[in-house]
Amino acid sequence: MQYFVVMIDYGRRGREAIVDPEITRREVVSRIASGEYSNISFIHEVADCSVQDITEEILNEAALPELGTSGAGLQDSHLDHVRDLRKHERA
Repeated sequence: MQYFVVMIDYGRRGREAIVDPEITRREVVSRIASGEYSNISFIHEVADCSVQDITEEILNEAALPELGTSGAGLQDSHLDHVRDLRKHERA
């Protein structure tokens, strides 16, 4: 049996592991390229009894620049900025 684990980091709102044994490697790449999966912490391929980190390979296949841990930080910064704008509008 082979499946993929895609860990999405939502910053302060937590993380989500997407695991679906019916999703193929091609489908994972497609979802990343379309933007459906973003802020990816890691992608693991589980095959038989082994686990392999294939994050860089999949991101390269999806033709996206490598996203480091700063991806979640950028989202947090954006949410903080929006909150600050709302706070200043009330004043």
